[in-house]
Amino acid sequence: MSHKRIPKRRAAMAAGGVVALGAAAVLLPSANASQDGGSSDDAAAPRTLKAADAPDLASRLAGLLGDAFAGSYYDADEQRLVVNVVPGDDDQVVVRAEKAGAQVREVDNTMGELRDGARTLKSRATIPGTSWAIDPRTNKILVTADSTVTGAEWDRLESTVQGLGTGMATLKQSPGTFKTFASGGDAIFGGGARCSLGFNVTAGDGAPAFLTAGHCGVADDQWSEAQDGPPTATVDQAVFPGEGDFALVRYDDPATQAPSEVDLGDQAVPIVRAAEATVGQQVFRMGSTTGLADGQVLGLDATVNYPEGTVTGLIQTNVCAEPGDSGGPLFTQDGLAVGLTSGGSGDCTVGGETFFQPVTTALEAVGATLGDGTGAGAGQAGDGGAGAADQAGEENAGGADADGGTGQAGEDAGGDTGAGADGDGVGGPGDPGVSGDPRASGDTGDFGDGTGAGAAAGSGPTG
Repeated sequence: MSHKRIPKRRAAMAAGGVVALGAAAVLLPSANASQDGGSSDDAAAPRTLKAADAPDLASRLAGLLGDAFAGSYYDADEQRLVVNVVPGDDDQVVVRAEKAGAQVREVDNTMGELRDGARTLKSRATIPGTSWAIDPRTNKILVTADSTVTGAEWDRLESTVQGLGTGMATLKQSPGTFKTFASGGDAIFGGGARCSLGFNVTAGDGAPAFLTAGHCGVADDQWSEAQDGPPTATVDQAVFPGEGDFALVRYDDPATQAPSEVDLGDQAVPIVRAAEATVGQQVFRMGSTTGLADGQVLGLDATVNYPEGTVTGLIQTNVCAEPGDSGGPLFTQDGLAVGLTSGGSGDCTVGGETFFQPVTTALEAVGATLGDGTGAGAGQAGDGGAGAADQAGEENAGGADADGGTGQAGEDAGGDTGAGADGDGVGGPGDPGVSGDPRASGDTGDFGDGTGAGAAAGSGPTG
């Protein structure tokens, strides 16, 4: 996304936080548009629909089925929404769900029971280094502990999970450490922290602004496009920790042109609207350290217990991320804004969990709009994502070199200390991208001109 007032910083202060689709994964092929028509004879057949349309159908089914609704997820292989139901005494529940176009699966745990379980975890096992989210694919609560949870704390967590009852939750340990992703390097700077711009938005009064991670917003009030450079944007609102991890940052110059698009270097991909995430949906994350990475949504309404405090309402994914990737955009192939990088564990070599702030929630909280002027919406995006799919490839590596992001932000930014605590990374701005980065998942392809310019803007510290 090109920030026209600062042409050299297309990546750092750009609208979609540079969403150079260079990483690597095979993008989802376009699915056939869902069909609402048809005779009553074929009404029970599950509808074929795009992932972007799944949240709408899931929301309608939640209202239609009431207490019998036990969550849903998107089956990318079949291009269908799978809805969990607990029929109880109502034998028409399955019929109603099938007529609505979903594939129905009968399960044991109701959403009420799963939410009660999550509340029990919050009251008895809020331990730094733990997280939990409801996983509709297993109809259980997925509880994760990082490598710091040992001894008496592990025993307490394990006992709490067991106390929820058989078949209510699964417990696993992650080899990494849950933290917000902070790093030194070239993106947007404030108070010694480096963060990434997520998405350009329009504030409630019509002024240009952008979203980023909340822990970036609480690290410093003013942000610059260059380390030690003059401030170009000022934090208006920030939430972290607590009910989210998001910040609204206003450009100081009200004439700043901040288009809702993602800069691929030689072309721009429009970000058309914000959308709710769906479990099973394929998503892409852009970061200045690791470039583009992809994966799936694993859970919604996740709770993460960071060292700085508990954050609720996040999206859990298996998309990798590393220090320097914070605040950057999570999006779909067809140009839907889904999330802002918050934190997680692991890295892009061994994998791990990464959590994202839902964009829809952030927009509603700060009173801003994105794309076509809607604060949220899961409707079908235009075909702006087609060009992005063709570009998948080298940007993963280009992002790392362009932003020099292996260092971590200093403690004053709320992140981990480490090399580059003063904000300097290993590489310098404008270093050329390197093709064939082994961290990239899936197939590599041809990304633009291979320069690192496009990578700076979609990632950054979560410090």
